Amino acid sequence: MVSHPQPTDHALTTRRPASVTSRSTTTRRHRSSRSHTGGASFRPQNEFPNFAQTGDLEIIINAEGQEKRYMLHRLILAQCSGFFEASTSEDWSRAQVQGVAPTVGSVQSSGLAKIGEEDEYGREAGRPTIPTAPPRDRHRWRYELDWGNKDDEVPMLVQKPATSSLFGGDQTYHPPAAPNKPSAPTNSFFRSFAAMQSAAHIPHQAPDNDLIRDYDNLFRIFYNYPPNLDPLNIAESYIQCKSLLNLADMYDALEVVGPRIDHHLLQFQSRLWKQIAKYPPSYLKLGYLARSKVIFAEALIHVVGQWPAGSNQLRNHVPEAVFDLIEDKAEELAEKQLKTEGKLFRLTLTTPRGERVTPANSYMDWLASSLFRQWLVENTSPPPPLPPKTPNSNQPSPRTQQQNKPPVSVGHLYRLLCSAGPAYLPHDELKKFLKISKGFGAEGNGNSEYRREELRKFERRVEEVKGLAREVVRPLMRSFLELDLGKDGSGVVLGYLTCTRLEEGDFPWEG
Repeated sequence: MVSHPQPTDHALTTRRPASVTSRSTTTRRHRSSRSHTGGASFRPQNEFPNFAQTGDLEIIINAEGQEKRYMLHRLILAQCSGFFEASTSEDWSRAQVQGVAPTVGSVQSSGLAKIGEEDEYGREAGRPTIPTAPPRDRHRWRYELDWGNKDDEVPMLVQKPATSSLFGGDQTYHPPAAPNKPSAPTNSFFRSFAAMQSAAHIPHQAPDNDLIRDYDNLFRIFYNYPPNLDPLNIAESYIQCKSLLNLADMYDALEVVGPRIDHHLLQFQSRLWKQIAKYPPSYLKLGYLARSKVIFAEALIHVVGQWPAGSNQLRNHVPEAVFDLIEDKAEELAEKQLKTEGKLFRLTLTTPRGERVTPANSYMDWLASSLFRQWLVENTSPPPPLPPKTPNSNQPSPRTQQQNKPPVSVGHLYRLLCSAGPAYLPHDELKKFLKISKGFGAEGNGNSEYRREELRKFERRVEEVKGLAREVVRPLMRSFLELDLGKDGSGVVLGYLTCTRLEEGDFPWEG
């Protein structure tokens, strides 16, 4: 009989699993220090302006000895530009088909894949990869800036046979073979973080050449980056915006570029309104190209108010729809002005019984109305022609001196009528008028001499006429400009009317 030793109490202790036992003694494995640039984890740049991994459309811009290269996406350019959409279509494109070689070592059934990463073709790693057929051939497009054969030709992008690489050689990127042992984590996190920071703000280093700058801004806008435009000098910014809009118009990309230009120019605020007041035809064309309702309406109000002064600058330079819109608004403004002038000439005071004043029932009130009409005629009607000169007349006549007086502009005239106080027909003119009026004082004591009480009464009657005229011209004094004209004369003074208004359906590009 074989006897077995009985276990002691301390031997009855249950042994914990090895994984639990070794947890307290296992040391943390430290990553070996390595460089994050180059080596097995290095990949080519894949961000604007060179999408070396995903780009399929190469663009080369050469101008005045400078060269700018882009590797972009056909899909994005086709969505933003009608030119690229048509030129890269199946019917018109001359794109070459380039096969993408299968990745060496991408199928490693015995190896351990990198967890949480994807291979070149977007397949999730971390599980055995079944060998499949190579991916579809990928199209490549290549465009170069063609300057043409004549000096007056506008340079244009022309499609060329695609090359195999942006910088020569094979463009296809081959990632390293998967090793047979787990490798340390790659620097994808650091690269993603750096790419995120660079995407938030690409350095605004504008090229020296204007044409290269315009193309660079065009592609930046396509990828939703802010264009490199002058943020301080509005005159220089206008030149850059105009050049960029002309380029976008040539490539059928105004719908994408226009809002960016509108946003940039509106940042100037009051300086922009003053520039539009100085050069309304130029900003009218710019506002139309940018599809900016604010800039277009602001410039149109100035153009209509001065019409037909700027017709030569706009004729054959803007679409017919824009020119017709200006003429229609100018006719509406002229019709309003004629109706207002008719009401002003029909203004008169009434007696307490509601009758119109006449020399018979209220001589002083009739004088006040007559003086106002005479002042209105002198400021709204052209002066009569000069009399023929006589050989013996060397001294200028009073009528000749009156002819040399500059006429009052329409805007200034109506603003005088809408103002209060002695802006026109002041106290001295009223006093002089009463002194030379014959028969004055018939309603008083029969004396034609000037008296202070009668002057005050006459001034009150003139102020009544001014009040009536102020209400008549008030609709014409409405201003739909963003420019501050100032109610007290502190703003910009314009010599034309600014009451033109554009409704939602009036903009030419909405029709």
